[in-house]
Amino acid sequence: MNSNQLLPAHVPDLVKDHMVSGEKFGLVYNEKYKALETSPKPESSKISQYYESENYVSHTDGRSGLFEKAYQMAKRFAIGRKLRLIGSLRQGIGRLLDYGAGTGDFLWEAKQIGWQVFGIEPNEGARNLARKKGIDLVAERSEFGIEKFEVITLWHVLEHIHDLDSTLDYLYDHLADSGLLIIAVPNYRSWDAKHYGSDWAAYDVPRHLWHFSKNSMEVLFKDRLELFDIRPMKLDAFYVSLLSERYRKNKFGWPAAIWSGIRSNSYGRRHHEYSSHIYCYRKPKSVI
Repeated sequence: MNSNQLLPAHVPDLVKDHMVSGEKFGLVYNEKYKALETSPKPESSKISQYYESENYVSHTDGRSGLFEKAYQMAKRFAIGRKLRLIGSLRQGIGRLLDYGAGTGDFLWEAKQIGWQVFGIEPNEGARNLARKKGIDLVAERSEFGIEKFEVITLWHVLEHIHDLDSTLDYLYDHLADSGLLIIAVPNYRSWDAKHYGSDWAAYDVPRHLWHFSKNSMEVLFKDRLELFDIRPMKLDAFYVSLLSERYRKNKFGWPAAIWSGIRSNSYGRRHHEYSSHIYCYRKPKSVI
C-alpha cells in the first residue's frame, strides 16, 4: 500500500506558499512519525529566504495594522495561559528553556515571576528584539553544552525543524529528571484543516516542514517520555481561520473567520481534534 493512502481524504496533494514565494509543495506521509512531511524540503541553508516577509509576525513586534494588533493582543493573553499551565503542572520554578523563542516575550514574562530563562532563536532580527527586552537568546543549541532544564517549551516550533531525529534526542537529553517538555503544534485533523484544504494557513509550507496529529505526538517520544496531558489551543482556530480567509481573498474575512473558529472549536469539543494542541510530557526519574 502506498503510504499516502493512509492519509485522510481532506489532505491535499499540493499546498501553495501563500506568504512569500507562491511555490507549491507536496505533503508526504511519514510512517515512522505518523506525520506529514513537506516535499521537497528546502535545504537548511536556504530556508531563511522563506521567512523574509513582513507578514511573518512571530519574528516581529509589529502593531501597524488591525491584524498585527490582534495578533499581539492574542499573544499576550496566550502567554499568561501558558505560564499558568506550567505552574499547574509542577511545583516551584527553575531553569526554563524556550526552543524557538521568537522575540522573547514568553521568556520575559517567565522571568518576571522568577524563572531562570534561556532561549534558542536562529533568526537574528528576532534575537535583537528580544535583547532590547533584556532577554539574551542564542542562535545555536550547542551553546548550552550539557546543561539540563526543569522545563523545555516549543510553542509552534517543532513543525519548523529540519533535523527532527537529532532535535528529539536533544530535548530528551537536556530535560532534567521529572522535567516537563511542552510542545504546541497545529493539528492537520482539525475541522479548520478539513474546511480550508490547501488554503489552510497552518500548513504554512515550506516554513512548516512537518505536520502533526495526535497520533504523531504519541510516537515521538514513545518509551522515553510520558505523554500525560493534551490541551486545546482554542484561539488558534480563529487566528488560522483568519489567515486562511485572507489566502482565499475573502472580503468578508473577519466574520467568516470568527464563524469558522466557532465551528472548529465545536468540532474539537465533540471529537477531541482542535486546530492546535499542547502536548505535555514528563521525563521519568533515573533509576540508579
